[in-house]
This record gives sequence, C-alpha cells and structure tokens, in this order.
Amino acid sequence: MALVSLLGVAARKYDTTVLSDIDWNIERGTHWAVIGPNGSGKTILLDVMAGKWPVSKGKISYELNAPLRQAVELVSNDYSFNRIVSAGAEYYQQRFHAYESERAPSVRAILTDQLKPVGTVNANSVALGPPTVSDEDLNKVSALLSITHLLDHPFVTLSNGETRRMLLAKSLLKKPEILMLDNAFSGLDVHSREVLRNALSELAQSGVTVIMATTATEIPPCITNVLELNEGHISSTFNVTDYKARYAIHPHSPKPDPEKLAHFGLPQHIDFEYAIDLRNIHVRYHEQPILANVNWKIAKGEKWALSGPNGSGKSTLLSILTADNPQRFANDFDLFDKKRGGTGASIWDIKQKIGHVSPELHLYFPRETSVFKTIASGFFDATGVFFKKLTEQQAERVHEVAALLHVDHLIEKKFSELSKGQQRMVLLARALVKNPPLLILDEPCQGLDTDAIEYFKAVVNAICDTPERTLIYVSHYPNEIPSCVTKTLRLDQGKVIA
Repeated sequence: MALVSLLGVAARKYDTTVLSDIDWNIERGTHWAVIGPNGSGKTILLDVMAGKWPVSKGKISYELNAPLRQAVELVSNDYSFNRIVSAGAEYYQQRFHAYESERAPSVRAILTDQLKPVGTVNANSVALGPPTVSDEDLNKVSALLSITHLLDHPFVTLSNGETRRMLLAKSLLKKPEILMLDNAFSGLDVHSREVLRNALSELAQSGVTVIMATTATEIPPCITNVLELNEGHISSTFNVTDYKARYAIHPHSPKPDPEKLAHFGLPQHIDFEYAIDLRNIHVRYHEQPILANVNWKIAKGEKWALSGPNGSGKSTLLSILTADNPQRFANDFDLFDKKRGGTGASIWDIKQKIGHVSPELHLYFPRETSVFKTIASGFFDATGVFFKKLTEQQAERVHEVAALLHVDHLIEKKFSELSKGQQRMVLLARALVKNPPLLILDEPCQGLDTDAIEYFKAVVNAICDTPERTLIYVSHYPNEIPSCVTKTLRLDQGKVIA
C-alpha cells in the first residue's frame, strides 16, 4: 500500500470548488514537488492531506506508523500554529516597536512548548512551563537550520526569513513521517536557502517523506517527482529529471497588455528633487543595534535594489521611510525634500506619495476584507478599512489596476478566499492604485508562481519607464529584480557595505 493514496478527492473553499478528481499515490522513498499557477490549489491540496481541510468527495488513505496528527506535519506560513503565539502577533508594525519584545516569548520558549496560558489568552497572560523538547533535539534542529543564535530572541523581532526558519524548526521537532512545506523558500536569503536544501536532503535520507508546494525554479535536490496542478486538477506528473528538461525547453515570458498599461499614466505628486535623504540612521532595541550610521540619498526617478541577508535590517530601514517605526522620530532624514517632523508634511502627506507592499503587511492584513476594498484601501493607506467614499474615478481606477494584475475576476471575493499568490497580487494592486511617485516593494514576489513573477516584473519595468517614478525593490533572488533597477544598497548587520 502507498504511504498516502488519494482517490477521486475533491475539496471546496467557501463556495468554490478548488480541487477535483485528484488521484495520487505517494510511495515510500519518493519526495514530491507540487507546482502550478497561483490559485491552482497547491495550498489546499497540502491542507487536505494534512487533515487541516475537509474533503468534499473522494477518499484519502494513509499507511503510517503513528496517528495522522503526529505523523504528518504541515509547516505553518504564519503564527496560527499556536494560539498563544498567534495572540501575541497582533499587528504588522509590531516587530519595529521595542516594548513588544519585552512581552513576547522567546524563540526557545516557542520551540520547546514552554508557553502556558494564564487566564484569558493574550500576550500579557503567558507563563513558562517546563520544556517538552530535549536540549539534544533542540540543539540538533537549531544547528540544522542555523538558528542557534536566535534561540533567546523574542519571536516578534525576527525577520521574515528568520521567522520561516523558526516555523520549520517547530515542525521538525515533532519528528514527522511526512513533512509538508508551502513555498518554504520564499523570503530566504542565499545562505538560508542553501541551509534549507541541505536540511531537506538530510531529512529525506533519514526516511522522512518530503512534499512541498514550490515553483519550477526552486525544486531542491531531494525531490524525486513533480506533480503539476492546474485549476484544481492534476495536469501531469513527472520524475524530476524529465520535468526539469521539459521546463528548460518551454520558458514563459508573459507581457502586460499595452492598452491596460496606457491607463496607468504618470505618477502624481512629483514636486520634489530627492525622494529620500537619510543621514546617519540608527535603530536600537534594548542595546542591540539594528541599524548603524546608514546614509542613503535617492533622487527622483532612480531605481534601487535594497539587498542583504535575513536579519540585516532591510525591513527596519524601510519601516523608517513608511512611518511604521517609532524610532523614526529619533533620526534625521528628509522625505520628498521635507524634513522629518517639519512643518507642512504629516505622516499622511508622506504616505500619500508611497506605494508599499511587504511580507509583514501580507501576514497581518485583515482577511475578511473584500478584494475591492483591499485595493481601494491603498488610496487612504489603510489596512482594508476606510470610511471615505470613493470617487467615481477612484472606483474606476481600482478596476483598472485589478485588470492590469489579472485579479479583476476576484474583485467581489474576500481576501481570505484567495490563494497566497492571489493575495499577494491583490496587495500589489493596492500599492499601485494611487499611482504614487515612490514604490517600495519589499519582497513583492513571495508566493507568486514563475509566470506571475515574470509578468509582475514586466509591469514594474513598464510603469517605471519614466524619470518621474522612483523605485526601491527588495528581493533575495537576482532573477526577480526588474531590469529597470540600476543602483544597489547592500546592508549587512545593520550597516551599509556597498
């Protein structure tokens, strides 16, 4: 009998069928990559197999050595794995507030299951009990994922990539027979991706079956087979060698419709010479330096890449620009030729000129907001909730940008009903909707399939093909950076190194 067997499996998400007629046998000794376009059903397929989402039709059979909940582990991509941790992760600016680290549990406490609720569960009512994980296991897994140095850090202060490694460590400590991962490489720097590839190879050799939703360009060496999904159906299965040969022969380079781009127009609010002038920026949390003596000057129309390893300070630096970090008041900088805190430039005046997307914004964005309101909230720099009535031109603009990014057919759905890749495209539409002179795109392609990444890069290149648009683009993948980018600022340990 196969380790896992799916026969005629179907699944629904809200009122939509997202999987149909799934027949799939997973034999022991095989390791699978699940690929497909955004919205094809990859995440739901993993959820169904892990017992986290019900099937509406068909049957799943397992040949496991332990109960399903113990034997099959799906690595979280957010904090929902623990209700106490989830209660402590409240809002997307949280990691930039120093006082939050005082009440947040450490990575060690999370990994060793020491968190115990005291009364009503919230971030201020958590006690530490005895660890349920041995020091030997903790040290082994921490070393495997290169997070030993993070064990005593408050979890809310971790970078996006560090958080992903913590979540994987939490899953590995459960010693599953089957390990499932959903876009595990997203947000990881070059070193962390190599750490993950080596860890997965070691796990596969030890007898753990690896199943992962990923992209065609990020299939690790341990993978033996590929399953391709399209619109909730299995379109093909391959051994990995055949798949890679096929993919190399058929690359895709989708381009945006020139007619839709023509509606985009030149940016608004362009009466400035320098978008950014940062002078000796410093950020510290409890004596720990996060940024040190950062100087950065960006003239209107320049296109920059901001690079550096996980934890180097990139998102913290951007949080100064987007007014999400309270330590901005202790620093000296100009935005759009106006001094921080000077007269005539409120936070909202500044935000009006910035279109922004980040992993933190995605993680904490209100899930019950409609796609239309999500995109429209970009006009007001709100997180999905706003109280101003849209003008006719603004409402039309929402539909235009949704069409440009191929999410117009989702406009009436709730944010929670979309796949992770679809959600990211909607947030990108939100960043573009007010046609700002400065775009700050922090790892914008996380969760996007290969074609969607190429398409989005083409859109960015097209709308930035003007001296009036300024761009800051963050990615750990050189192939994700649009060709319009001509300058680079590199951070390491909070300092500018290039």
